[in-house]
Amino acid sequence: MRLVSVKHVESGATLGRDIYNDSGQILLFRGVALTDRLKARLVGMGIYYIYIEDEMTEDVVIESVIREDTRHKAVQTIKEEFKAISVETKLNKTINLDHLSKSFTSVIDSLLKDIKENQDALAMLQEAYVHDNYIFTHSLNVTVYTLGLAMKLGYSSKKLNEIGVGALLHDVGKVSVPLEVLNKPGRLNDDEYEIIKTHAMAGYDMLRGVPNIPLLAAHCALQHHERIDGSGYPRRLKGEHIHQYAKIIGIADVFDAVTSHRVYRKPMLPHEGLELLYSGAGQIFDKKLVETFRETISIYPIGLTVKLSDGRMAIVVKQNKQMSTRPVVRVFNENGQRIKHYYDIDLMDYLDVTIVETEATLASVK
Repeated sequence: MRLVSVKHVESGATLGRDIYNDSGQILLFRGVALTDRLKARLVGMGIYYIYIEDEMTEDVVIESVIREDTRHKAVQTIKEEFKAISVETKLNKTINLDHLSKSFTSVIDSLLKDIKENQDALAMLQEAYVHDNYIFTHSLNVTVYTLGLAMKLGYSSKKLNEIGVGALLHDVGKVSVPLEVLNKPGRLNDDEYEIIKTHAMAGYDMLRGVPNIPLLAAHCALQHHERIDGSGYPRRLKGEHIHQYAKIIGIADVFDAVTSHRVYRKPMLPHEGLELLYSGAGQIFDKKLVETFRETISIYPIGLTVKLSDGRMAIVVKQNKQMSTRPVVRVFNENGQRIKHYYDIDLMDYLDVTIVETEATLASVK
């Protein structure tokens, strides 16, 4: 399968993967022939990149990091718990989250199991999902990235559970934000942004006294928008005054935010999101954590068309978990000409060859 831009995919191309909603229902089945009408529908649903069937890559299998049943259960748990908290908050009731610890621990255990079984770097390209509510899916994605990074750092089981709960609940304070601001279909003005910023303290206040919820989870909600140069919020904390968990979740939060579809902009591809993080590495993000994050995620998704430093065009066909910047690629174009017999090269074996450009916007390259 190849990864292409919906905007540039040729009519008649065959969809390579099912498109799901957050409830696990298939909205569009693989194998359907894409028409202009279907392409417009996909863009309307917030799908900008899709996998299509392709003879040259018919042997390439796209494995999901998180199994569908794990994803569905996790999103439903987050949705139910956040909605319950929202109701209790609006009624000015004391929030009772005693049961939440058990339900979220179960989710975290399932996520850890799937991540550990995954043989490649974390690939979470959101081309196959249509989201009913951004916050629920975002909370799940941030948790997956957070757990992956924490595992790479060698965290113990206890710490993985703590930071996992903190990641799942990092945005819980947004249940107190007015829906007209939270769901505004466009960029926020200054006043609206100030309202959004209150979710960090609100989340902390909700979580800090709840039995069976680690106090550190409350600090994750409070600090995940703090930045090491003091430019973050709500307390403008600097450097070591920010808890390590919050620094990790902050990186995962930004990466997922920019690589996910929003009403006012299309998503970045993973390598673009990573470039954004690197632009702030050492200033607003911990540089070592960003570097470890790079080693954790799949920068170039399988199926992506890339240009190599020697001018050859190729398609990513396999990840190297040891170094996600150097995947296995299938060369199909040399000197500007499509070759009859394509071949694979492992960029780990050719250190003088690098990926210099991605061509996700091209459905085909001659």
